[in-house]
Amino acid sequence: MVEPGGLRRLSRQRARNVPGGRPFRHVVKASEAEEARLVVLAARHQMTIPRLLMMSALERSDEITAADKRELLTELFVIHRLLGNMANNVNQIAKVANSTRELPPQTDAVLSAAWSVLRRVDREIERFGLS
Repeated sequence: MVEPGGLRRLSRQRARNVPGGRPFRHVVKASEAEEARLVVLAARHQMTIPRLLMMSALERSDEITAADKRELLTELFVIHRLLGNMANNVNQIAKVANSTRELPPQTDAVLSAAWSVLRRVDREIERFGLS
């Protein structure tokens, strides 16, 4: 679907149509505090409250939701960029070490950053239950 500005939408705002429509309707009552939480969660996942409730109830707990996939993909792009930058730094360190036979002073910082990114990858794997 193309928006007026010509930019392609990254995610649907409503559920896909199903043959025969959706003839059943359910009414759920919520307190003010529950409503506030539902509004925040629905906004965070870019969906309506009814869709949020349906997806939460019907999806298996061990599956990753579409919103989780978007969040994971965003995080993976960030990690990918960090790893690319670190690879450049490691190449520079290797060039200096090969020519001078000594490690440059920033070696410890680069290695520390690499371990930090690896821990970040581990956290994301644990958070999404991908291990």
